Amino acid sequence: MFHRKETAVLVSLLLITSGLIVGGFWWAGGWSSLGRSNTREELQQNEQEKAKTFAEVLTAPSGLFNYGGSTTWAPLRVTVDPVIQTSLPQFRLRYINPSNGKPGSGSGIKMLLEGQLAFAQSSRPLEQEEYQQAQQRGFTLEQIPVAIDGIAIVVHPNLNIPGITIAQLKDIYTGKLNNWSQLGGADLPITPYSRSRAAGGTVEFFVDNVLEGEELGSNVKIVDDTTVGLREVSADPGGIYYATAIEVVPQCKVKPLAIGHKPDQLVPPYQEPLVEPSQCPEQRNRLNNAAIQSGEYPITRRLFVIIKQNGQVDEQAGRAYADLLLSDQGQELINSSGFISIR
Repeated sequence: MFHRKETAVLVSLLLITSGLIVGGFWWAGGWSSLGRSNTREELQQNEQEKAKTFAEVLTAPSGLFNYGGSTTWAPLRVTVDPVIQTSLPQFRLRYINPSNGKPGSGSGIKMLLEGQLAFAQSSRPLEQEEYQQAQQRGFTLEQIPVAIDGIAIVVHPNLNIPGITIAQLKDIYTGKLNNWSQLGGADLPITPYSRSRAAGGTVEFFVDNVLEGEELGSNVKIVDDTTVGLREVSADPGGIYYATAIEVVPQCKVKPLAIGHKPDQLVPPYQEPLVEPSQCPEQRNRLNNAAIQSGEYPITRRLFVIIKQNGQVDEQAGRAYADLLLSDQGQELINSSGFISIR
């Protein structure tokens, strides 16, 4: 009798102890949806959802913070950063170029790894090698998408073709297609122009996603920047060039091409009807925002803020900058700068 009572007491104690342990795990967030809602990512998302204006982003630290990277971001920087400085004067930002080489996504990430920047701007995702380099230095990198961009293909205004497929574009830039007559155009040599592979994220994205990792062909003429590329194409009846859509679609002296995965699925990067050069600059082609945002336009990418996760003020600055761009005000400014909001 006594033993049965003692056994019952022991069992009760074990059940109570187990319940306390389970409850502890539940409270810590290991097993419940309530606990999972307290993860950093979801808290950050909740904060972003609450932020309507820059003034509501309370995480921006005081100080002067260097940042750099993608040239694609230039129109966005011009539009957004002055508003940030007015709204949060204590959060001072300074864009800097690399001391050697040209600015771009890759060089900005390299400068971030080497401690020259608080955060970086990139028009391509991080590469595995960059993650590894960060780990070797005792920290990690995080990429936060804040905007959507399209890459547009432009040719000479007199070139009379309806558009090209992604496969044809790849064949042009790897040297397999060399005359526009092969694509239904005039008997005219194709002259593809590009910035160098080391120039930045746009070229890297194009090589990785359009050329599927193949290198630019020996037929490709390398130009220093988009200004030079556009000038070359406007003077070359067989020229073709690619760049971020906001930089090239509104231009008067080149023609953006519709592209697609199949010949009967061509999508223009501009809002139809096409504005002819004779109508420009009084009228300009405008981005096909709906097709770029939906992904119907086939060459799209995301723009990232690259953050150094080291628990220091640089991480706080980078995360605050991303929060600002993801606020309602930031997303509106992204749209007004010519890019596509991600929220």
